[in-house]
Amino acid sequence: MNHDDGNQTDDIEKSDIILLGVSRTSKTPTAIYLANRGFKTSNIPLVNKNSIPSKVIEKNFSPCVVGLVTEAERLYDLRKNRLNSLKEDQNSEYVNIDKIRDELNSSRKLFKENNWPTIDVTRKSVEETAASVIKIYEIKNKKND
Repeated sequence: MNHDDGNQTDDIEKSDIILLGVSRTSKTPTAIYLANRGFKTSNIPLVNKNSIPSKVIEKNFSPCVVGLVTEAERLYDLRKNRLNSLKEDQNSEYVNIDKIRDELNSSRKLFKENNWPTIDVTRKSVEETAASVIKIYEIKNKKND
Protein backbone atom coordinates (compact mmCIF):
# COMPACT_ATOMS: atom_id res chain seq x y z
CA MET A 1 0.00 0.00 0.00
CA ASN A 2 3.05 2.28 0.32
CA HIS A 3 3.20 2.48 -3.48
CA ASP A 4 -0.52 2.89 -4.10
CA ASP A 5 -1.88 5.76 -6.15
CA GLY A 6 1.47 7.34 -6.95
CA ASN A 7 2.69 7.48 -3.35
CA GLN A 8 6.33 6.85 -2.43
CA THR A 9 7.79 6.76 -5.94
CA ASP A 10 11.40 7.41 -4.90
CA ASP A 11 12.15 3.66 -5.02
CA ILE A 12 9.71 2.75 -7.80
CA GLU A 13 12.46 0.96 -9.74
CA LYS A 14 12.24 -1.84 -7.13
CA SER A 15 8.76 -2.70 -8.41
CA ASP A 16 8.20 -5.76 -10.57
CA ILE A 17 5.14 -4.17 -12.16
CA ILE A 18 3.86 -0.62 -12.47
CA LEU A 19 0.25 0.02 -13.43
CA LEU A 20 -0.69 3.33 -15.05
CA GLY A 21 -4.17 4.61 -15.82
CA VAL A 22 -6.69 7.35 -15.31
CA SER A 23 -8.90 7.37 -12.23
CA ARG A 24 -11.22 4.35 -11.82
CA THR A 25 -9.42 1.91 -14.13
CA SER A 26 -8.98 -0.68 -11.33
CA LYS A 27 -5.33 0.10 -10.67
CA THR A 28 -5.50 -0.34 -6.89
CA PRO A 29 -7.51 -3.59 -6.74
CA THR A 30 -5.35 -5.06 -9.51
CA ALA A 31 -2.17 -3.99 -7.70
CA ILE A 32 -3.41 -5.54 -4.44
CA TYR A 33 -4.28 -8.77 -6.24
CA LEU A 34 -0.83 -8.87 -7.88
CA ALA A 35 0.86 -8.12 -4.54
CA ASN A 36 -1.00 -11.05 -3.00
CA ARG A 37 0.43 -13.19 -5.81
CA GLY A 38 3.95 -12.10 -4.82
CA PHE A 39 4.61 -9.26 -7.29
CA LYS A 40 6.00 -5.95 -6.04
CA THR A 41 3.44 -3.68 -7.64
CA SER A 42 3.07 0.09 -7.81
CA ASN A 43 0.27 2.05 -9.41
CA ILE A 44 0.27 5.61 -10.64
CA PRO A 45 -2.80 7.63 -11.56
CA LEU A 46 -2.53 9.63 -14.77
CA VAL A 47 -3.58 13.05 -13.62
CA ASN A 48 -1.28 14.68 -16.16
CA LYS A 49 1.98 13.79 -17.88
CA ASN A 50 3.92 15.22 -14.93
CA SER A 51 2.30 12.74 -12.53
CA ILE A 52 4.63 10.01 -13.83
CA PRO A 53 8.07 9.93 -12.19
CA SER A 54 10.68 10.77 -14.83
CA LYS A 55 12.62 7.55 -14.24
CA VAL A 56 9.57 5.50 -15.39
CA ILE A 57 9.85 7.08 -18.83
CA GLU A 58 13.58 6.33 -19.18
CA LYS A 59 14.31 3.79 -21.92
CA ASN A 60 16.24 1.35 -19.70
CA PHE A 61 13.69 1.34 -16.87
CA SER A 62 13.46 -2.31 -15.84
CA PRO A 63 10.06 -2.79 -14.15
CA CYS A 64 7.21 -3.94 -16.36
CA VAL A 65 4.97 -0.92 -17.06
CA VAL A 66 1.37 -1.64 -18.13
CA GLY A 67 -1.30 0.89 -19.07
CA LEU A 68 -4.93 0.33 -18.13
CA VAL A 69 -7.76 1.85 -20.18
CA THR A 70 -11.52 1.43 -20.41
CA GLU A 71 -14.44 2.67 -22.48
CA ALA A 72 -15.38 6.30 -21.83
CA GLU A 73 -19.05 5.51 -21.16
CA ARG A 74 -18.17 2.84 -18.62
CA LEU A 75 -15.73 5.20 -16.92
CA TYR A 76 -18.39 7.90 -16.83
CA ASP A 77 -20.79 5.50 -15.06
CA LEU A 78 -18.14 4.41 -12.54
CA ARG A 79 -17.16 7.97 -11.72
CA LYS A 80 -20.76 9.16 -11.46
CA ASN A 81 -21.54 6.32 -9.04
CA ARG A 82 -18.46 7.18 -7.01
CA LEU A 83 -19.50 10.82 -6.71
CA ASN A 84 -23.04 9.73 -5.76
CA SER A 85 -21.71 7.48 -3.00
CA LEU A 86 -19.52 10.30 -1.70
CA LYS A 87 -22.38 12.81 -2.07
CA GLU A 88 -20.12 15.06 -4.18
CA ASP A 89 -20.94 17.59 -6.89
CA GLN A 90 -22.19 15.84 -10.03
CA ASN A 91 -21.18 18.75 -12.29
CA SER A 92 -17.49 18.14 -11.82
CA GLU A 93 -15.12 17.76 -14.80
CA TYR A 94 -14.43 14.33 -13.26
CA VAL A 95 -17.71 13.17 -14.85
CA ASN A 96 -17.64 15.29 -18.00
CA ILE A 97 -17.80 12.73 -20.85
CA ASP A 98 -15.73 14.90 -23.21
CA LYS A 99 -13.00 15.33 -20.56
CA ILE A 100 -13.10 11.60 -19.90
CA ARG A 101 -12.59 10.89 -23.61
CA ASP A 102 -9.69 13.35 -23.66
CA GLU A 103 -8.12 11.69 -20.60
CA LEU A 104 -8.39 8.26 -22.17
CA ASN A 105 -7.04 9.44 -25.52
CA SER A 106 -4.10 11.14 -23.80
CA SER A 107 -3.34 8.01 -21.80
CA ARG A 108 -3.46 5.80 -24.91
CA LYS A 109 -1.14 8.22 -26.70
CA LEU A 110 1.30 8.18 -23.76
CA PHE A 111 1.27 4.37 -23.64
CA LYS A 112 1.91 4.16 -27.36
CA GLU A 113 4.74 6.76 -27.27
CA ASN A 114 6.50 4.71 -24.60
CA ASN A 115 5.71 1.28 -26.09
CA TRP A 116 3.92 0.23 -22.92
CA PRO A 117 1.46 -2.62 -23.33
CA THR A 118 -2.15 -1.65 -22.70
CA ILE A 119 -5.05 -3.63 -21.29
CA ASP A 120 -8.67 -2.61 -21.80
CA VAL A 121 -10.33 -3.38 -18.45
CA THR A 122 -13.88 -2.50 -19.58
CA ARG A 123 -15.29 -6.00 -19.34
CA LYS A 124 -12.62 -7.66 -17.21
CA SER A 125 -12.65 -8.70 -13.61
CA VAL A 126 -9.66 -7.80 -11.44
CA GLU A 127 -8.50 -11.43 -11.70
CA GLU A 128 -8.67 -11.35 -15.51
CA THR A 129 -6.80 -8.05 -15.64
CA ALA A 130 -4.14 -9.39 -13.27
CA ALA A 131 -3.75 -12.55 -15.37
CA SER A 132 -3.15 -10.38 -18.45
CA VAL A 133 -0.62 -8.26 -16.53
CA ILE A 134 1.22 -11.38 -15.36
CA LYS A 135 1.37 -12.68 -18.94
CA ILE A 136 2.86 -9.35 -20.11
CA TYR A 137 5.34 -9.45 -17.20
CA GLU A 138 6.42 -12.99 -18.10
CA ILE A 139 6.87 -12.10 -21.79
CA LYS A 140 8.93 -9.00 -20.87
CA ASN A 141 11.16 -11.00 -18.55
CA LYS A 142 11.77 -13.71 -21.16
CA LYS A 143 12.96 -10.99 -23.58
CA ASN A 144 15.35 -9.68 -20.91
CA ASP A 145 16.88 -13.09 -20.14
